[in-house]
Amino acid sequence: MKKKVTLKQIAKELDVSISTVSKSLRNSPEIGEETKEKVQAFARLYNYKPNNIALSLKNRKTKTIGVIIPEIVHHFFATVINGIEHYANSFGYHVMVCLSDESFDKEVINMEMLAGGSIDGFIMALSKETQQKKDFHHITEVISQGMPVVMFDRVTNDIFCDKVIIDDKTAAQDAVNFLVYKGMRKIGLLTTIDYVSVGKLRTDGYLQALRYNNMIVNEDLILKIEDMESCEQQIETYLMAHPDLDAVFAVNELFAVTAIKVANKMGKKVPEDFSVIGFTDGIISKYSTPSITTVSQDGLEMGKKAAKLLIDRLENDEEDEYYTTEVIETYLVERESTP
Repeated sequence: MKKKVTLKQIAKELDVSISTVSKSLRNSPEIGEETKEKVQAFARLYNYKPNNIALSLKNRKTKTIGVIIPEIVHHFFATVINGIEHYANSFGYHVMVCLSDESFDKEVINMEMLAGGSIDGFIMALSKETQQKKDFHHITEVISQGMPVVMFDRVTNDIFCDKVIIDDKTAAQDAVNFLVYKGMRKIGLLTTIDYVSVGKLRTDGYLQALRYNNMIVNEDLILKIEDMESCEQQIETYLMAHPDLDAVFAVNELFAVTAIKVANKMGKKVPEDFSVIGFTDGIISKYSTPSITTVSQDGLEMGKKAAKLLIDRLENDEEDEYYTTEVIETYLVERESTP
C-alpha cells in the first residue's frame, strides 16, 4: 500500500507551488500540459484524493481566521478571542468565531462551513465530545489539504500542529502545595470528567501534590462533574458528605464560587473554616464574596500567541513540518478565600 501524500508534499516533491498542483489536478488551462500530466501521474501513483473545496480555497487568501471555541460565556474563552483579534487585526486579518457548544457534530459542521472558502486557517479549542470520542478526522483533513490549525487550551497529542497551552499539571500542583503550606491536611478536588484534557491534567497535579507532601490519596474526596447544569447539587451533596474538609481545589471558576456558596449555606466561614482555590482568574474570581484565590490563566496572551503562530504559517511560503508548543506562564493570585 502506497503512502498517502498531501497537497503540500506533492508540491514539494515536484518543486512547484501548491497553486500549480491545485490547478493541475483540476485540469486548469492555465497550466502547461507537461506539468499537468506530471502532477496528475504523481497523484495517481500515490492514490491522492483531492478535496475540491480545500483545493479551491488555496488559490486565494481571505485574510480571515476561523476560531472555534466550546463556549462563549466562560470569561477565559472571551479573553482568548480578545487576544486573537488584537494581534490578527494588527496584521490586517479578520476573525470569525463559531461555537461548538461542547458538541462534536457542531464542531465538525463549523469547520466544514468555514473551510468552504471563508477563512485561511483555524484556531480552536476542542469540545468535550470531540475529546471523548477521540475523533479528529475533520481536523486532520483540513491540515492534510494545506490549511494550518493552531490548538489552544484543550488540545490533543494525536494531532500534529502548533499549540498554545499552560502547564496545567504543575499549576494545579502549586495550588495544592499552597493549601498544604497554609496548614490544610484534608483537601478535596472539584474537577471534570477525565476525557476533558485540562481537567485530567489538573487532577494529576492535585494527586502529585498530595503524594509529594506524603498525604493519603482518598478517591472519595475527588468529585468529577460532567453536567454543569447540576453542579451545585453535586457539590452540595459532596460537601455535606465531607463536613471535615479543610479546603477544596476547583479546576474552574464555576466550581470554586459554587463551593463557597454551598459552604455559606452550611454555616461555614470562608476562609476561617474552609478554604477554596479556583482556576482561571476571571471576573467571578475577582468580584465574588469573598474574592477567590486562583491560578491566573492569561487568556489574552494565549490568544495573541495562537494568532501569531497561525499568521506566521500563513505568511511563510516555505513548508515547515516542525510544530511549536508555546507554554504560557501561570501564577497564584492570593485573595480572600484562603488565609
